[in-house]
Amino acid sequence: MDKDRIEGAKKQVVGSVKEALGKVTGNDRVEAEGMAEKTEGKVQGKVGEGKDKVRDALK
Repeated sequence: MDKDRIEGAKKQVVGSVKEALGKVTGNDRVEAEGMAEKTEGKVQGKVGEGKDKVRDALK
């Protein structure tokens, strides 16, 4: 498993927590940061999946 997939999953979790915290506290900035981090994690996870597929195809 590519390290980008792992890091992407971690960013998604942290982003979800930040987003929820922002909603609970009414802090729009923290909520937006969480949403952005979650999206960044999803993209990074997809990059890792692509790397894994390429690596598997070359074997």
